[in-house]
Amino acid sequence: MLTPVGVALLVGAVGYTLVNYRMVTVMGESMRPTFSQGDRLLVERIGPAGIRRGDVVLVDPPERYMTAPVLRRVIGTGGDHVAGEGNRVSVNGKPLDEPYVTDSYDDPAVEPYDVTVPEGRLFLLGDHRANSNDSRYHLDEQSGSFAASGVRGRVIGKSAALTVPSVVGGLGIAAALLGVGGFVAGRRTRRPVAAAAPWQAA
Repeated sequence: MLTPVGVALLVGAVGYTLVNYRMVTVMGESMRPTFSQGDRLLVERIGPAGIRRGDVVLVDPPERYMTAPVLRRVIGTGGDHVAGEGNRVSVNGKPLDEPYVTDSYDDPAVEPYDVTVPEGRLFLLGDHRANSNDSRYHLDEQSGSFAASGVRGRVIGKSAALTVPSVVGGLGIAAALLGVGGFVAGRRTRRPVAAAAPWQAA
């Protein structure tokens, strides 16, 4: 009885993982030191409504300056007022605490900016500010923003486990094994016993 249930759970876990998660390899240095080139990352599929400030997302960039999906950190979402000068950034008048940014110098090519993010769009920056082609360089079009609909997923981490699929898959395997064990034990229990010779009176 448990074997079909175990198989169903295992198949469900695999299907859930394939639909909701993907693995990507970092191809550049724009997110250092958080992520470095060659790192393998787990990305969870999310819709625009699930995006939050501080998320690192895999996003399709505007075609005007990139073609392949890129990793960038969400600094502002639709309606946010984002201002920056050098490596200092504020959102809605509050300076951001960004311990992930370790650049020791400002990029002289970046001028101060002060924008309001259009609805349905995101203001994105790389963690390695001195080596990131991001919203700061394209302020003349949609305030440098990326379309939220272009987000392919949110980075979970380099070593994050797929908690739900792992648990469900583990339960599936355990149920399947228990089912097999129960089936074998049942067969042994039901093994026919040789009939005794009929009792005969003297």
